[in-house]
Amino acid sequence: MNTLKTVFLMTAMMVLFMFAGGALGGDTGLAIAFVFALLMNFGAYWFSDKIVLKMYGAREAGQNDVPKLYSMVQELSHHAKLPMPKVYVIDSATPNAFATGRNPENAAVAVTTGILKILSTEELAGVLAHELAHIKNRDILTGTIVATLVATITYLAQMASWAAFFGRHDNDEDSGLGSLFMIILAPIAATLLQLAISRSREYAADESGASICGDPLSLASALQKLSGANDAVPMQSATPATAHMFIVNPLRGGGMMKLFSTHPPMEERISRLRALAG
Repeated sequence: MNTLKTVFLMTAMMVLFMFAGGALGGDTGLAIAFVFALLMNFGAYWFSDKIVLKMYGAREAGQNDVPKLYSMVQELSHHAKLPMPKVYVIDSATPNAFATGRNPENAAVAVTTGILKILSTEELAGVLAHELAHIKNRDILTGTIVATLVATITYLAQMASWAAFFGRHDNDEDSGLGSLFMIILAPIAATLLQLAISRSREYAADESGASICGDPLSLASALQKLSGANDAVPMQSATPATAHMFIVNPLRGGGMMKLFSTHPPMEERISRLRALAG
């Protein structure tokens, strides 16, 4: 299923680029967009994980750097029957974590320095098991490509708004409608895409993660701590395009914003984990 999602997303990226190129630049724009889309798909598959890690200033850490964390990932990976992923640490006081990579053989788990300070050993194991579940379920490539696609849509919408601002001097009604679509509807479509893919992934990773660590209540406790901490002090470097990759939403948002959160309601996630323990 995730393979089909990945193919769909990469096809959608190509179609979107070609639509935008044709709307903003006619036949020439269409040809340029086609080449650019091929390059973007290639880059999204092979390098998007490295781009995301670079965005957050993640540094690779070995066993000598973070012995407790490294040993925990090693033990849980063995229990999950997964290759040992690379371990990265992000210098951020906001506690959070995510997994990335194109497949289990080329995966990485990244945690912030903040998460190492506020969670107990059992809670941290629950979080790491959740991220390993994303790797085992092959969510990581899909999630990383979604991040690339959403960032691309946002960029195209900005290009369209600049084109409209400086004024196109033709009277092509189709071009005008295409620009309007990119400015208004494309960001909404990007958000809905994140919602459709991210929320179901989190429920599945919670359940699989609880199975890997064998302690649903510790994962539930970790989620409660992380949610409160991220609401109080959101991650300054977090972007909407990559928010869905983290175990809890790194962006602050209340009221209507919760309806468009890339993560399912925290109360529901905790309730499901407690039901698993029962």
